[in-house]
Amino acid sequence: MVDFQSRDTRRSRSDSSDDEPDASAGGDGNDGEVNGGDPNYGSEEANGSDASGGDHESDASDEGHESDASDEGHESDASDEGHESDASDEGHESDASDEGHESDANHENDASHDHHAEDLETVSAAILTVSSTRTIEEDASGNAIVEVLEREGHEIATRELVNDDYDGVQSAVDSLVNRGDVDAVVTTGGTGVSPDDVTPEAVRPLFEKQLPGFGETFRALSREEIGTRAIATRALAGIADGVPVFCLPGSEAGARLGTEAVIEPEVGHLAGLSRPHETEE
Repeated sequence: MVDFQSRDTRRSRSDSSDDEPDASAGGDGNDGEVNGGDPNYGSEEANGSDASGGDHESDASDEGHESDASDEGHESDASDEGHESDASDEGHESDASDEGHESDANHENDASHDHHAEDLETVSAAILTVSSTRTIEEDASGNAIVEVLEREGHEIATRELVNDDYDGVQSAVDSLVNRGDVDAVVTTGGTGVSPDDVTPEAVRPLFEKQLPGFGETFRALSREEIGTRAIATRALAGIADGVPVFCLPGSEAGARLGTEAVIEPEVGHLAGLSRPHETEE
């Protein structure tokens, strides 16, 4: 027969025993709090961790100091290098300055050299008119060239006329520069853009040296008088067999302007510089 009173008493004890926490169990959420709250729990690990942490902080601090010291060293090195660089730059500036002084001295020496010592005070010029429609008597542009040169004290060695023909113009100019009494040749006519204008094509192959500044200067001056129509003139100049040759337009105004403003001021200088010089033995 079951003793219910005894059973209930045992149950009551058993239930009470089950309610007590098992110290060996780790599944209850309170275990963490209890263990975490125990000051002795994991004390060795905690202490070790703290000590280690202190060592790390100390090491980090030491490394920081070393790093600072190293950085200061680098800054010092960089500063020293900067000073060396500055000194080096100052040296370069000094060298550049010295070179500049030497260059200036050379220019002064060049300036003291008389580049006009070989200039001809007067020249003997050959005048060649290129035209298939006019004669010497009707040659107003040729007359203007002669008038300007003679007014400035120059001489006219010869005056000729040739048709607008490539071979004829080239042969005439080549013959004139090889004359012993001709220091310069001035042509007028054949520098335009019509099919018959062949003076530049015929004369250019005779040049050992071209003088592009002549055409540039002449067209700049012409533009002041005739505007943009100045682009239609192909006036040119160069040195042929040691003789300066100037090719001007066929108009009287163009021939006079070129002779007065460009040729006459420079012909003595160019003729003196370009002529062959005898070699001293």
